[in-house]
Amino acid sequence: MTTPNGLDPTLFIVFGAGGDLTWRKLVPALYNLHLDRQLPETFALIGVDRSSQSDEAFRGHLREGVDRFSRRGKTDDASWTAFAEKISILNADFTAPEMSASLRKRLDQVDKSWGGQANRVFYLAIPPTLIEKAAARLKDLGLCQDCSRDRLVVEKPFGRDLQSARALDRTLTALFSESQIFRIDHYLGKETVQNLLAFRFANALFEPIWDRRYIDQVQITVAETVGVGHRAGYYDHAGALRDMVQNHLLQILCLIAMEAPVSFDADEIRNKKIDVLRAIHPIRAEKVHHYAVRGQYGEGRMDGVKTVPGYRQEVGVRPESGTETFVALRLFVDNWRWQGVPFYLRTGKRLAQKVSQVSILFRPVPHQSFPASAVENWQPNRLIIRIQPEEGITLRIQAKQPGTRMLLAPVDMQFCYREAFRKTPPEAYETLLLDVMRGDATLFMRADQVEKAWEVISPVLKSWEETPAGDFPDYVSGSWGPESADALLTQDGRSWFDPVLTEREGEEGQK
Repeated sequence: MTTPNGLDPTLFIVFGAGGDLTWRKLVPALYNLHLDRQLPETFALIGVDRSSQSDEAFRGHLREGVDRFSRRGKTDDASWTAFAEKISILNADFTAPEMSASLRKRLDQVDKSWGGQANRVFYLAIPPTLIEKAAARLKDLGLCQDCSRDRLVVEKPFGRDLQSARALDRTLTALFSESQIFRIDHYLGKETVQNLLAFRFANALFEPIWDRRYIDQVQITVAETVGVGHRAGYYDHAGALRDMVQNHLLQILCLIAMEAPVSFDADEIRNKKIDVLRAIHPIRAEKVHHYAVRGQYGEGRMDGVKTVPGYRQEVGVRPESGTETFVALRLFVDNWRWQGVPFYLRTGKRLAQKVSQVSILFRPVPHQSFPASAVENWQPNRLIIRIQPEEGITLRIQAKQPGTRMLLAPVDMQFCYREAFRKTPPEAYETLLLDVMRGDATLFMRADQVEKAWEVISPVLKSWEETPAGDFPDYVSGSWGPESADALLTQDGRSWFDPVLTEREGEEGQK
């Protein structure tokens, strides 16, 4: 039976429920959906974890996470109590045979109390090495068989390279229908990332000039100020290329470069994105150094004040580690729309600012009619799409300065989501978890997308593994990365753009 908000009764089963992902992201997101009355009216969260704790202890632990990480701040007793009543824990090792009877019994009990079989979301919040084993266990138990009701959510990373990604996909698609598998990348749930589609295809102003005739270059920057933190166990065997470029940055590139969809059907959107990945010019092994650079942060000062250790001094990192914490790429999309337009991608840890932006530089006007004295500060038009921290769009144009002389200067036309809509946008996981419950796969990765993204970066991965970097660490914490990243653009006669921040972001950065 469908509930008043349009969602069927839903059982949300989280494997690895005692982990950090559940505590920091999943439950705060579900709680916010509860406050917004977006959850199914009939809903239950069952955590599966090998730890031994009571329902009350589990709920108390989750409340601490919500209080710390929810965008709404601390919980109030009434709202939390109403939400917590829907939460329980099953103390079991999901890889063990004895788990089968207890989990099946628990799910059957819920279905019986609800008067019918509910939709089931099986969320694998577990290490990548356990995904195949957990999926096989679910199949053996017959718990994820109904293609219309049962869904499997798999967190990134989706494999470690092209071969392992293909092997994982072969396993999952042999056990479940592709329509049941939701490969989640939280970046695609961010409000501004989704708004790229609205910006491009709902506004006649930009689409006619969205091609090689008018656009000179595209830069995508995803910069972090934090170091590796508590993720060293994973990160030191992954690196920035696997952790950020293969998924986040390539997905943003796809949204910028894709053709207009015929409809907003999930597969139609994903078909257009895979077309972009297929069109990316292959990087030949002997040319990797012309298209990709890497770096690793050393000791430095963040905000000019706080001294932080280098990557190799972080807890859990190998003293001689050659893992990259910075990547810059130069990619080309070989099709009619984008032929010859460079897409520059960079991402890294311990950089000068926490910012995610897309900068699109338009070509100069075809004829400069103003006198030289009028255009001393002239700059080409530039469109900046700010993904975080302050979501919005800035269009940099030229205008005449006040006065008796013709003197041009760049000015910004600003659009800020917070100011325009007067509300805090939902967190990425709120959007994505709700879409899982709806069965809407538009914002989720399809198997062919995952594999094609791995294909794009495979030559770089192979080259870097065969030729370890000899100059690490090669950039100071608090900088914008290694000098080689600047040289990557210098060879094209270009340079990286400084991120454009709003006044509020600038003030926050100075605190």
